[in-house]
Formats: sequence, C-alpha cells, structure tokens
Amino acid sequence: MTQGCAAPAQTAHLPATVDLANEAVIQGTVVRDGQPVSSAYARLLDSTGEFTAEVVTGDEGVFRFFAADGDWTVRVLAAGGVSVDRSVSARTGEVAALEVTI
Repeated sequence: MTQGCAAPAQTAHLPATVDLANEAVIQGTVVRDGQPVSSAYARLLDSTGEFTAEVVTGDEGVFRFFAADGDWTVRVLAAGGVSVDRSVSARTGEVAALEVTI
C-alpha cells in the first residue's frame, strides 16, 4: 500500500529486504500524549536545510528514510499547525531512532 506521496506504507518493522550493511536508516515515531500520530508529515532536510524527502506516518505513527551518511533534520508537520524539528545523524549499518513528541 502506498500513501499519497507514493512512499511505501510506514510500519514499525524494517522490511526483510533491507540490508543494513549497505543502508543508513532514519526511523522514528510521532506521538502526542503518548499515542502514535498517523497522517503527520515527516520531512527529511539535509545539513543545509534543503528538502530531500517526505513521508506520511502510518497507523503506528512511524516514518522511515534511507539516507546518506551525515547530519540531517527531520521536520514533523501535523494538524493544528504543529511543526517540530529534530536533528539526527545517519550512519551506514545503523538505524537512527527518534521519537518525536508533538
């Protein structure tokens, strides 16, 4: 299933086809009052603040990006004008995990 932005459905578990030895993954969950937030937008911005990618959080509030090694910003946009930025570093062979509270 794909979301409106054509990204694959965002789930908490990495797909079995992901080879972490060759990937840098940024993955997180968006929560409000301890509950997952679906239909929020997670944007990936590079170290200069330029837009790189966007996904919509799934039912579990999960977002995931496959990124180059380096420093990134994840910007979460949600209903009610909410905008939260979180800095993260991606490294090949690792899953950089975030929980973004809105």
